[in-house]
Amino acid sequence: MEFDPLILARIQFAANISFHILFPSISIGLAWILFYFRYRYHRSGDQAWDYAYLFWVKIFALTFAMGVVTGITMSFQFGTNWPGFTETTGNISGPLLGYEVLTAFFMEASFLGIMLFGRKRVSARAHVVATGLVAVGTSLSAFWILSLNSWMQTPAGYELIEGKFYAEDWLAIIFNPSFPYRLAHVVTASLITSAFFIMGVSAWRMFKSVDGPATARVLRTGVIIAMVATPTQLLIGDLHGLNTLKHQPAKVAAMEGIWETESNVPFTLFAWPNEQTRSNDFSISIPSLGSLILTHELDGTLQGLNDFEDEHPPVALVFWSFRVMVGVGMLMIAVAWWVGLTLLRKRPLSHLQLLVLSGMTFSGWVATLAGWWVTEVGRQPYIVYGLVRTEEVVANHSGGMVMTTLLTYLTLYAILLVSYVGAIRYLSSKPAGSIAMMQFPDKPAKEDK
Repeated sequence: MEFDPLILARIQFAANISFHILFPSISIGLAWILFYFRYRYHRSGDQAWDYAYLFWVKIFALTFAMGVVTGITMSFQFGTNWPGFTETTGNISGPLLGYEVLTAFFMEASFLGIMLFGRKRVSARAHVVATGLVAVGTSLSAFWILSLNSWMQTPAGYELIEGKFYAEDWLAIIFNPSFPYRLAHVVTASLITSAFFIMGVSAWRMFKSVDGPATARVLRTGVIIAMVATPTQLLIGDLHGLNTLKHQPAKVAAMEGIWETESNVPFTLFAWPNEQTRSNDFSISIPSLGSLILTHELDGTLQGLNDFEDEHPPVALVFWSFRVMVGVGMLMIAVAWWVGLTLLRKRPLSHLQLLVLSGMTFSGWVATLAGWWVTEVGRQPYIVYGLVRTEEVVANHSGGMVMTTLLTYLTLYAILLVSYVGAIRYLSSKPAGSIAMMQFPDKPAKEDK
């Protein structure tokens, strides 16, 4: 049986980046939440905030480690499966990745040790600062990685000489047309993912009656973040969509399943895009709403997929990934405000609310993965949009070799994911008393206010 090495290499990179992004989607937001916990304890001396910090810093350390390991593995892909990408874009991608290491990873690595092990070895103020710098480092890492990814989506500030990119304007490269929207979208998504993560774990602990003195405060913190960040993400998503329509109209056409260029375009709720017939089967749509959402005009004209011939991405995957992302996002808004209004009325959460929150512990992962697939698959058939096709930079490996490594990666990732979720479940099920014993073997060092 023959395997297409290009398809397998794409699947392998998709598997690597999909698994990797699970962990930064938590660690970026969780780092700032931990900084908040640590700062509140430093300012108030309330032991509950220290309990919250000590419980969640263990989970952060595990998540951060998983992110580093999977990030290194992902970077190997450039050399093993996509050497043409490095050869073609190395003058731009190399420095951007180097800036990420120099300004972000070194900062995280330098202060992570103080954050994790320096609580009783440095002053309280120094420990708060170290925790804050780790949070800054995680956000800086996102800044540089998203700058490179955005440049691949909306390239700018370059000159192309004999098939290789050279930097002409670094500010234009870094702050390319889609970068501000993508950065805001991803950082907000991480805050939402982290909020539902801490809400879900805390709700589970309360439901199982193993909660401690800080559990309710952690849950309330997550709810407040989610109540603010989820509707904010709607606004950012709208601005991001307008930017994508301007620079990548084929992606938007695939997201919405629009085949013919027309005005008064309906919004398709559900359908099965059929690339053979160039139409949508079993379509359920709302008249003119697509034009209103995408152009902010009822009679706005949208370009259809048929205008792009074979220069558009796989339609079904982009179409359904977008709906999963939006659907989960709308559910998160509803749940955040449902729970938040209960807390604002100073009423206890019901068992149903606790169960719903527990069930949505990893809902941010679902929305993040769906959104990432829209972004990356929607760029196809290009790796640098409009300039370099994906098939031009893939390594000349046999299909069998790529299949073997793909199956190895998938097996390893499945084991790691089960282990990670199992570790979270183990920590979440520990009674508050045992966690306190484990985290407070002796009296903490005196805080300097």
